[in-house]
Amino acid sequence: MAGDDGADASERLESILTAEAAASPWAAAAIELRLLTRLAAPAVVMYMINYLMSMSTQIFSGHLGNLELAAASLGNAGVQMFAYGLMLGMGSAVETLCGQAYGAHKYEMLGIYLQRSAVLLCVTGVPLAVIYAFSEPILVLLGQSPEIARAASVFVYGLIPQIFAYAINFPIQKFMQAQSIVLPSAYISTVTLVLHVVLSWVVVYKVGMGLLGASLLLSLSWWVIVAAQFAYIVMSPRCRHTWTGFTWQAFSGLWGFFKLSAASAVMLCLETWYYQVLVLIAGLLPNPELALDALSVCVRVSNELGAGHPKSAYFSVWVVTGVSTLISLVLAIVILCLRNYISYIFTEGEVVSNAVADLCPLLAITLVLNGIQPVLSGHLEWYDWRNFHADGYSSVGHLEN
Repeated sequence: MAGDDGADASERLESILTAEAAASPWAAAAIELRLLTRLAAPAVVMYMINYLMSMSTQIFSGHLGNLELAAASLGNAGVQMFAYGLMLGMGSAVETLCGQAYGAHKYEMLGIYLQRSAVLLCVTGVPLAVIYAFSEPILVLLGQSPEIARAASVFVYGLIPQIFAYAINFPIQKFMQAQSIVLPSAYISTVTLVLHVVLSWVVVYKVGMGLLGASLLLSLSWWVIVAAQFAYIVMSPRCRHTWTGFTWQAFSGLWGFFKLSAASAVMLCLETWYYQVLVLIAGLLPNPELALDALSVCVRVSNELGAGHPKSAYFSVWVVTGVSTLISLVLAIVILCLRNYISYIFTEGEVVSNAVADLCPLLAITLVLNGIQPVLSGHLEWYDWRNFHADGYSSVGHLEN
């Protein structure tokens, strides 16, 4: 089965670390890092590429003008992150349940959990789509500039299909990660990113579809990722035991599954939504267009450089924390050195560039803290989930017995 080699390697590593730690902690750390790189690198690449797709859309929008950059920033970080955090958080329940089922050799349950989560998230996507549809009056009610709210709503309309791509994509990702199948998703995301960048240039600048075209293409790119990953699951021999086809069991036990999904979403939503709150607050400042432009550049750079997948490194938390801190310090120095030039990736406005330069010292501090927090929270969350699911899995699992 997929993932057996990784499990064997982890067991060998644990025995080696036990034997070598006292004599040579540096050698033990090197062994941990080699295994960590093999496990985490594909996942890091995949998440970085997913961020790059959203970031590239914002870049193309930003070069249409400062208003368009502000609108795309508000749509991306102020509205889209609401759905992203909720969907990814709820989809994370699949990771724990699939991991337990895989370890217990109940392989057919992985496909059922995948479908059940997709059904639940698609239902959750309906009220989110309504919020997207009425984003303009909602943003105005929250105190945003009517001009920016109107432009942002155009961008958000094109993101409605993305909600339901999230609803299927995140359960698929967790389903595959539970089996240590990560490289295919990274390859798919890489190819999609290249196509997305090329088509974005055509749609936004050559066809002239502007903000709506940029966001619609972003939604389409996410659906390409979903379709390609699902095709891999159906056709790959690595998933022949875990995917046995569609089943009506996906519609049973939804309430119990919802409770588990809601619990898994709480921590992640708190982590992702604070960006959203910052963007909404920025829109209340005296010059909202400038404030949103400057903040959006810093948020996107922070997200891009801080993206990772810490759960695969729970067994080596101190080594990973040290390495992550070192990387964050290097990136913070790079940001400070390039603070007068970063904004020109997103827009050509000199006023925005000056505002971004003023914010970069705070961004550098955030990067260092953001390099430590995800690893430690991922480590703690792993233990919390195991304790929680000692009872939680039994509340759902009896439906499958």
